[in-house]
Amino acid sequence: MSRFVRWSALVSAAMLLAGCGGGSGGSGDDAKRRSDAPSAALTATSAAGLPSSLTAQKLDWGGCKATGGSPAPSGEWQCATLKVPLDWSKPEGATIGLALIRAKATGDDRIGSLLFNFGGPGGSGVSTMPAFGPTMSALRERYDLVSWDPRGVGADHGIRCRGDKDVQAAEAVDATPDTPAEEKAYFQDATDFGKGCSRAAGKLMAHVSTTDTARDMDLIRQVLGDARTHYFGFSYGTELGGVYAHLFPKNVGRLVLDAVVDPSADSVGHAENQAKGFQRALDDYLKSRGQDPAKGSQKIVDLLKRIDARPLPTSSGRRLTQTLAVTGIILPLYSESRWPELTGALTAAEEGDGTQLLSLADDYNERDSSGHYGTTTQAQRVISCLDDKERPTLPETKKLLPRFEKISPVFGDFLGWDAAGWCHDWPVPGQYETPEVSAPGAAPILLVGNTGDPATPYEGTRRMADELGRGIGVELTWKGEGHVAYGRGSDCVDSTVNAYLLNGTVPKDGKVCS
Repeated sequence: MSRFVRWSALVSAAMLLAGCGGGSGGSGDDAKRRSDAPSAALTATSAAGLPSSLTAQKLDWGGCKATGGSPAPSGEWQCATLKVPLDWSKPEGATIGLALIRAKATGDDRIGSLLFNFGGPGGSGVSTMPAFGPTMSALRERYDLVSWDPRGVGADHGIRCRGDKDVQAAEAVDATPDTPAEEKAYFQDATDFGKGCSRAAGKLMAHVSTTDTARDMDLIRQVLGDARTHYFGFSYGTELGGVYAHLFPKNVGRLVLDAVVDPSADSVGHAENQAKGFQRALDDYLKSRGQDPAKGSQKIVDLLKRIDARPLPTSSGRRLTQTLAVTGIILPLYSESRWPELTGALTAAEEGDGTQLLSLADDYNERDSSGHYGTTTQAQRVISCLDDKERPTLPETKKLLPRFEKISPVFGDFLGWDAAGWCHDWPVPGQYETPEVSAPGAAPILLVGNTGDPATPYEGTRRMADELGRGIGVELTWKGEGHVAYGRGSDCVDSTVNAYLLNGTVPKDGKVCS
């Protein structure tokens, strides 16, 4: 079973790779408050209790190697390995290595390091950061651009719970079971996956939480020599940023959280939010095609029912199942620029050819032409099931399904079942129902919300602001489509974010970019 919706900017990387033309300025009306750059007079939260073997380690920066079938990045990028405690409650105990990547600032007026997390959870910062270099060129004038592979993540060191053949075989499991036999297979697949993760991860299985990674972030800050953490988090990276701000409020420098996860929602609440978000995006897509959203959605529901009964043939010889079809519909909703692909894929499927929808699903599932799958979804599950305490039972799930189907006729059934199966029979307990992100005393944090965001619906931006605390979260709204806002072609968004990061200019709370 593969979760077909995740909080990730990675699946829509092309929209950022198009580059952002936003300027670095920003005085005028946005200069309401200023988040000053760190000075020698500022003293960050003490690293008391951490051994010098961690805080005083020297990173051996060198050339980066090819990872996961991707070529090595150009020479401007450097890589190193950071030691962090396996168990943060035992900082003097066993350590693990985290892969880091950086490109040094190009200008003379350097602020420090700017850390990036591109979402997931489970996304590799080392593999992704170089592709975003051109988009972040204005920020690189004053920052070293830095990212890393969080615990359990990465092409070479990520937790691989299943081999390629087993992943492909699991695609045949019905993610919306209709019979007792299908229900049994669905939950057995979840149990088998958890056991595979436990075998692959070993002791690491209980130490890959968002809280663990937030503590790793602060050690990165210390080792890089920064008095404050400057950070740009997308999608799931916004939850990570919120948890960091809660743990280390006095160490918060300039934090931008784009495509904000709702921190007040539990796992079922997140599934409901995404049902609303993706149905909203699908409705907008259908309207763009001149179709009535209700009638267009029903047509897709009918198509999916036919595929459930009889999977479609494809040019590869594989069959397009109902679950793969939904995954293929989900992917282009992350970016308005991919809506024409959705049109072509749905048209072909109506004519009995599942090739295009399968290709979109393969893109989402990181399956290449040789049949090799990436580890992002597997790592995502390991991390999120350690975070999330909630484990809905089968009876509880069946009670929830009518509500999900009312929210979204196309996606509700899938997301309702997903809430039950995702962490079913997981080998380690979850840590919390909702993450704690309150950050009293932190510097202003810029929250960027997109009204058309399907994966992290816009409403989460206000809820993050509420949870951070009064006067901490500063909202910036973009009236756009697709997942995330920065680098999507809005000069208003890009210049506002750049002015905050480069000059410390905090915009007026509630600013709207159309």
